[in-house]
Amino acid sequence: MFKTIGVIGAGQMGHGIAHVSALAGAQVRLLDTAESALDDAMERIADYMAKQAARGQIDKSEIDPALGRIVTGTDYAMLYDCDMVIESATESEVVKREILKTAIQNMLPDAYLSTNTSSISITRLAANTDRPERFCGCHFMNPVPAMPLVELIRGLATTDATFEKFKEFTEALGKTVAVSEDFPGFIVNRILLPMINEAIYTLYEGVGSVSAIDTAMKLGTRHPKGPLELADFIGLDTCLAILSVLHGDLADAKYRPCPLLVKYVEAGWLGVKTGRGFYDYAGDTPRPTR
Repeated sequence: MFKTIGVIGAGQMGHGIAHVSALAGAQVRLLDTAESALDDAMERIADYMAKQAARGQIDKSEIDPALGRIVTGTDYAMLYDCDMVIESATESEVVKREILKTAIQNMLPDAYLSTNTSSISITRLAANTDRPERFCGCHFMNPVPAMPLVELIRGLATTDATFEKFKEFTEALGKTVAVSEDFPGFIVNRILLPMINEAIYTLYEGVGSVSAIDTAMKLGTRHPKGPLELADFIGLDTCLAILSVLHGDLADAKYRPCPLLVKYVEAGWLGVKTGRGFYDYAGDTPRPTR
């Protein structure tokens, strides 16, 4: 397993990766552009670890040492001693390329590099670095501490040795690996996002209400969350970004984002993180908005 790990991006996915890596014994460098985001991330990590201890998932004595292994900062220079750096920023290829470009200028020449993208070509991102042979896609599921799956995706230049290093890393975190080829959306989102998009079309066309659609899928197919509830949890902006990659890269109309999804994102109604999406989260209980 990598001993010192850099995580770029302290949002939901980034702080989750930092969380599980620190519990597994790695030294973690958690990097973000805003100190406030880092403070919030550390609060969330500590809170979630406390919940894990209360449920008996970890021992309470593990919490303080794990938190002590996480160092936060806003300077890319903190990546200087990392064995591996994983980028976990917003799902934008332009943003990710700029982050990776800056990261490699501050990394050891033989350090490994990864991205937590949920849909973007690993080969394209790797080709814009100085180490495509040491680059691997490592797609964690949300929330990272609770979800047991990690998709590993090789770029065209990824070596067997690199892939094995990342497989060893993810398994050391207690995760199960699913290997995907480097196609848009990989496995999970190639299947999941068209379903969510179709649920949004079903709402858009008036086939059913938010409540009816989610209830039908939960009770009719035993899904733990309805597709609209899940979309709000993922973030409607993230859903739109993934669908846009699928639609653009595969050139198939079946992946065209529903106009209602586009409208919600334009309005800033992004789901749980903004307090409004297909549900209104202002009260104690989420309330359907349509």
